[in-house]
Amino acid sequence: MSDFPRQFARTRRFTLGVPAHVTLSPDGGTVYFLRGRAGDDPVSCLWALDRATGVERLLADPLTLLADAAEELSPQERTRRNRTYELSSGIVSYATDDACALLVFALSGRLWARRTTDGEPRVLPAAEPVIDPRPDPTGRRIAYVSGGTLRVIEADGRDDRPVAASDGPEVTYGLPEHVATEEMGRHRGYWWSPGGDRLLVARVDTTPVLRWHIADPTDPSLPPATIRYPAAGTANAEVTLWIADVSGGPLTPVGWDVAAFEYLARAGWDARGPYASVQDRSQRHVRVLGVDPDTGVTEVLADQHDDAWVELVPGLPARTAAGALVTSADLDDTRRLVVAGRPVTPPGLNLSAVVAVDGETVLFTASEEPTETHLWAYDQAAGTRRLSAESGVHAGTGRAGSVVLVSRTPDRHGTRTAVRGGGHPPVEIASRAETPVLEPRVEMLTLGPKRLRAALFLPSWHREGPLPVLMDPYGGPALRKVTAERVWWAYMSQWFAEQGFAVLAVDGRGTPGRGPAWERAIHLDIAGPVLEDQVEGLHEAARRFPALDLTRVGIRGWSFGGYLAVLAVLRRPDVFHAAVAGAPVTDQRLYDTHWRERHLGRPGEHPDAYDRCSPIHEAAGLSRPLLLIHGLADDNVVAAHTLRLSAALLAAGRPHEVLPLPRTTHLPSDEAVAANMLTHQLRFLRRELGVAGRPAAEVR
Repeated sequence: MSDFPRQFARTRRFTLGVPAHVTLSPDGGTVYFLRGRAGDDPVSCLWALDRATGVERLLADPLTLLADAAEELSPQERTRRNRTYELSSGIVSYATDDACALLVFALSGRLWARRTTDGEPRVLPAAEPVIDPRPDPTGRRIAYVSGGTLRVIEADGRDDRPVAASDGPEVTYGLPEHVATEEMGRHRGYWWSPGGDRLLVARVDTTPVLRWHIADPTDPSLPPATIRYPAAGTANAEVTLWIADVSGGPLTPVGWDVAAFEYLARAGWDARGPYASVQDRSQRHVRVLGVDPDTGVTEVLADQHDDAWVELVPGLPARTAAGALVTSADLDDTRRLVVAGRPVTPPGLNLSAVVAVDGETVLFTASEEPTETHLWAYDQAAGTRRLSAESGVHAGTGRAGSVVLVSRTPDRHGTRTAVRGGGHPPVEIASRAETPVLEPRVEMLTLGPKRLRAALFLPSWHREGPLPVLMDPYGGPALRKVTAERVWWAYMSQWFAEQGFAVLAVDGRGTPGRGPAWERAIHLDIAGPVLEDQVEGLHEAARRFPALDLTRVGIRGWSFGGYLAVLAVLRRPDVFHAAVAGAPVTDQRLYDTHWRERHLGRPGEHPDAYDRCSPIHEAAGLSRPLLLIHGLADDNVVAAHTLRLSAALLAAGRPHEVLPLPRTTHLPSDEAVAANMLTHQLRFLRRELGVAGRPAAEVR
């Protein structure tokens, strides 16, 4: 077990070697995807798989293309990868035309193109650094962003020109703003017309947004990085939409009431024209707009309202080939799929995302049971049907009757990516991920009157006798940790269990996949209900498993889980005896507008909610051991959260420990840092909870 921290870090949480970004050719016969050569190889390559023969072809290898030179990332590309929590290097994204005849990608700031029928990848003479290149649907041209300007170049490398030029130092065309990528799940800033002659473009002006500065304390000679961070209650970036012609010339503005609907949630362009989904600042109202491509005039296609907030569902809005609008609605305490204004999924099946629209068929993921997610399909003729059979967590995509099913199950390590249907032989895309050095010993539980879902991990060697408890939750609105799959956090929980703990993860109110009322139970209070459910889950588990020693209970977590760990030792020292908090939000006013105002409203309207949910105000009450960990380069949850809490604890005379991680962002990726951070947490918890551990499981 001593090898696990290094393996976990070396494999980037077992994500390396796993097929990703799968694209199907128009007939479904060829599958394109990204994958590294091995489970410890961070360099991602572009591949193609022929379904008829089952043979893979390597289409683009960064090591060959760069001639063994080191990959260079522009500051904008580095930020983009941080926002999407990209753990690989090399080719981390690509795009194709409709025929999949032309594939394009950015590598080391340059624009590369590859014809799928012949030839090798070649560099096109584009302005550098290149961000987010995408060919038009016809394959004649490629759009990309450089220096905040949206540019177009012919696919043969001729006539590179700007089509939407930045008109100010804080203005970009074609890129998403901070809250779009970090909180809304919108990672794009421009969309091609089907004919490839025009583009729908987002203009982002960050002039009104606060300037924050992140310095590297380990090198005082370096200037601080300046970021635009829209803290709760402050100004957002000004985001508008424009129609651009590939030949250049004046842009056509898209008209809507930007003052009333300042968030651009989604956008696209299909055979019926451009469309967009916009959201008001309170997030209680979402409006779907159709756009006239010639005039920019909009019409309202759909409206959604909620007294707390309207949840943005990934992949929506969309339209079928016949033009039926696809949206969602919260009805019967269920997030339901809506097609042409009619709910088409039953009560109790909670929609997670729409992953593809294939003609009149809508492919989506949804949960009947909150520990599982399945891939489903809907069309008017066949109705709703489930495409994934095994218990687990499933996703995928589809085209031309072919379906890609991406599955993780509780009885098998890793991700299985299978392609079937469409009149072609079924195939699997091989995963080259490493097999973890340990096996989970987990029991899935349903606890108490709320039927809290929980996972209990016990040491493989344990037969009888008391075990100290380590709560290992996330507990917040972005993530479920109690799922029927072997995923990285399950292996991490098992590793801590092998060191002598009973490890318990509980998904309480606020976590997704269990219906709108469950999610919105934390509205205006993201602290009380969440902590209450952790305590209830712990006590209910102890009633069923007497080996859980409630006199020695620790808690650890990262991000929202770190916030929850701080709350636990401050508010319930009678229950929790030590805590490890990684990257916790300690002052809710220091987090961004879209995420924080969704749950707590605006600070000027609900100041009590912000104070009530900010543990920095309760620092003087700390009476239990607390270890705080934070990346000093984190631009999502900035290190000021931990440093201000530490200062408040010190001013109150409350002992605690702080582990700063220089040059580390919100997701530690350096192998040594990630591995040693785990062993540091273990030693702290063992010391403070009096855990001797098992000699054979000692970590070196």
